[in-house]
Amino acid sequence: MAKNNPKSHLVLYHKYSANIKYVMMTACVVVITLFLPKQARFKYEFDKGKIWLQKDLISPYSFPINKTNAQIEKDQAEILKSVLPVYQNNVQIAQSQLSGFQSDFEVKWKTSGENDNAKARYLDAAQKVLSEIYNRGISTLSKKYQQNNPNYNFTLLTNNVGHQLNTAQVFTIDQASNYLDNSINSMADIKNKAWLIDVADDHLQSNYIYDERLTDKLETEALNNISTTRGMVQKGELIVANGAIITPEIFQKLSSLRDTYEKDSNITGDRRIVFLGQFLLVGLIITLLMVFLYLFRKDIFADNRLISLILLVITGMLVSLSWAIKLKIPSLYYIPYCIVPIIIRILFDTRLAMYIHILVVLVAGFFVPNSFEFGVLQITSGMVAIFSIKNLVKREQFLISALLILLNYFVAYVGISFIRNGSLSDIDWYNFIPFTFSVLLSLLAYPLIYGFERVFGIVSDVTLMEITNTNSKLLRELSYKAPGTFQHSLQVANLAEAAIFKIGGNALLVRAGALYHDIGKLENPQYFIENQNTGLNPHDKLPYEQSAQIIIHHVHKGIEMARRNNLPEMVVDFIRTHHGNTRVDYFYQSYLKNFPEKLVDEKIFRYPGPIPFSKETAVLMLADSVEAASRSLKEPDAKSISDLVDRIIDYKLEQDQLSDSSITLKDIETIKLIFKTMLIGIYHVRIDYKLENV
Repeated sequence: MAKNNPKSHLVLYHKYSANIKYVMMTACVVVITLFLPKQARFKYEFDKGKIWLQKDLISPYSFPINKTNAQIEKDQAEILKSVLPVYQNNVQIAQSQLSGFQSDFEVKWKTSGENDNAKARYLDAAQKVLSEIYNRGISTLSKKYQQNNPNYNFTLLTNNVGHQLNTAQVFTIDQASNYLDNSINSMADIKNKAWLIDVADDHLQSNYIYDERLTDKLETEALNNISTTRGMVQKGELIVANGAIITPEIFQKLSSLRDTYEKDSNITGDRRIVFLGQFLLVGLIITLLMVFLYLFRKDIFADNRLISLILLVITGMLVSLSWAIKLKIPSLYYIPYCIVPIIIRILFDTRLAMYIHILVVLVAGFFVPNSFEFGVLQITSGMVAIFSIKNLVKREQFLISALLILLNYFVAYVGISFIRNGSLSDIDWYNFIPFTFSVLLSLLAYPLIYGFERVFGIVSDVTLMEITNTNSKLLRELSYKAPGTFQHSLQVANLAEAAIFKIGGNALLVRAGALYHDIGKLENPQYFIENQNTGLNPHDKLPYEQSAQIIIHHVHKGIEMARRNNLPEMVVDFIRTHHGNTRVDYFYQSYLKNFPEKLVDEKIFRYPGPIPFSKETAVLMLADSVEAASRSLKEPDAKSISDLVDRIIDYKLEQDQLSDSSITLKDIETIKLIFKTMLIGIYHVRIDYKLENV
């Protein structure tokens, strides 16, 4: 049996990778469409205070006019006032307390020292007062019903027969106690009143008990019976004429028509047709995304892994929004829409983040209410999110971005409220709470980015920030063992970062690449001139070929060390390409000079490559060469620095080291100017004004 051939597997993968791409696209469209609410949409957008620009709208059928929330709340308040609290008359409590009083009286009488002939008179007098109190009733007042008046009406149920009373007609415990004291104290034939009052007071207890369960039930039934509509619009009736201003009354009619239309469509419409329409629209938008990637980001389009990540983010957001609608959360603005542009911006770039965010908002606009208002709020907030992290160099930018997003929501919300209501006092600030919650949830983008990086093998700006920390393990080791190389790397990072920032590119990536590009020199730091501070050069005792190989080997060693320390592959690319396939000219020319009669294998003196293949790697190569060469200037001045920069960069061009990068001649001139300006500053050169514009 033939063994599996890895090359054949690779061929198969490339052959079917395009099919995998289209399968993922189709799956994304199907999943999103399955989760979208299956109902027809009202075809008009409208808002209070705006002009109706459509043709005259005639009612296609009769429908009820829904009450506004304010009207419903007013009706609820009125109906609750009409529902009286219910109290139960617990007859057993009165009987039990009267019986208990008689027993306690008998015990107390024996120790009272009173004449037995007065016993019946004492007992009858106290029982009479207690009976009067319990017949009138003792209740506990509820603060819930004392908002405007300390007394309120209530329904008293006695053996399930009710009648209305007022709390002013019954006792509280304190009032009953006072009545008892006054009544017994007013009896002239009772001499020793104190002990009798004490015994009777001990048997005062509420017998009118508030029935919260029954009261709540009556209130709920009353609220459920409130009509949510007020009036009707008849079939054929003019709802709004072309050019008319949408008043609150017209707005309520239009809202009622929309609700009736979408409700009826949900019941009688063909769900298969709705599904087909949603499938076509979502499919169109996902196709436009793929066309964008094919035309402008071929690197992403060719990588199914990256496409799957993008489709996953889009699908996750839209499915979350669909679930929020089905669960009927109070506001759809609790959903953190800005997570999508933040994630895409950090993992990819600004332009792609903006494009995807707009597409997601477009899809969401199919099924959210007030889609125009939704679009304004979300598109502007997404823009702010993207702009605020355009150059991510500090973690605090996430918090600053969140505050700017919240500010954008605030300005947009206030602006829309002014247009809608025409009044500052009518703004419902309570409705702004969901935006605040949404912005807080957008901070979840940080852990999500970390997860996506690990799962999909992507490097974000956040990771680049972490590895550019000079306290990281490798850089700290470089600063201790090869301080000259470390300082060189810092200078190269500054030069390259300034240049790439000016011509356009990922400045953070360039800085990371520059800091690690010479990490391979850790193996033999003393063989590199910037680390030789004793005056001894170990190359003096070595053949030129061996010296060249030691120098060249720092590239191989750097790649090995970077991968062993889990540095991202895109940073490793800077190590691989920072010398391209140039020669180690010093040792090559020395060999030719000293051994003119020998044939030389040029490969021994040439770096393995590859040459730079992006703006970032090209800029690093130029910065590395220029910075290293500038150290050889004995008396640097503006002219010598200018000539050096021109000579080094022109030499790289002649050697075709930049032919695979996307760098332009205009970029080259900009880079030269930046390098000259910065090197003049580094070496504290007094500028000759004749050379100021060199």
